[in-house]
Amino acid sequence: MNALFPPPDIPTIRLRVLSLGAGVQSTTLALMAAHGEVRPMPDCAIFADTCWEPRPVYDHLAWLTSPDVLPFPVHVVSDGDIREGLIRGARGERWASIPAFTRSKSGKVGMIRRQCTKELKIVPIRRKVRELAGIAGKRSPDHPIVEQWIGISLDEVVRMKPSFETWQVNRFPLIEKGMTRRHCLRWLENHGYPTPPKSACIGCPYHSDAMWRQMRDEDPDGFADAVAIDRMIRTGFRNLRGEVYLHRSCVPLDKADLDTLEDKGQLDLFANECEGMCGV
Repeated sequence: MNALFPPPDIPTIRLRVLSLGAGVQSTTLALMAAHGEVRPMPDCAIFADTCWEPRPVYDHLAWLTSPDVLPFPVHVVSDGDIREGLIRGARGERWASIPAFTRSKSGKVGMIRRQCTKELKIVPIRRKVRELAGIAGKRSPDHPIVEQWIGISLDEVVRMKPSFETWQVNRFPLIEKGMTRRHCLRWLENHGYPTPPKSACIGCPYHSDAMWRQMRDEDPDGFADAVAIDRMIRTGFRNLRGEVYLHRSCVPLDKADLDTLEDKGQLDLFANECEGMCGV
């Protein structure tokens, strides 16, 4: 597939890093790079582990990092367990808030400010990138020295965000090539690769009803865990007076209507709300 947009040509770049979420798009991007279809070869990939991904994601990551799959290293970084953070938050302790839903005594529904993507994805990746670029603990350069590849596809173009760091530039190779998620799936199939699972935390409130339904039917252990955490986080958070829920309907997750073919209220919010670090 020919490029729709030319890749950036910045002579000062000395490190190219692929942000790997282990979902469809970032997996496709990593494997295309391995095949030489996206150039130059990245120096490495980084997977930020929130410690609450579904088991199929960890299994897929293990395959990706097995010998003879990728010709570049994959660094796994973590800045804490998001599940344990939720439990601590419900006890009144400090936590990296997720975009959960709240219902006040008057019945008004709201949404909590999201900190999890920044604190558990962006920050640990940035810290590792600075280490690899040799600028950890040093003054940041005033020009780009790092190119970060992000696996956002053309159908998710609204998720594109520029880098806010003077020393880093974001690159979106799938968009350069005009590839949608469907193109990625076709590329993987044509090359005999397995279909990656959806990359998102087990209890992410951005799940659509279809995603919750799939988890309930195909990953009962994961769904049971989400139900248990949903029940556990109802109250106790500092500065939050309403009840907290993972499902937009603000009913317990195991009581939510997930069986209607068309979602009623619970939207897949990744396209409009995520900075491109989750779900790819």
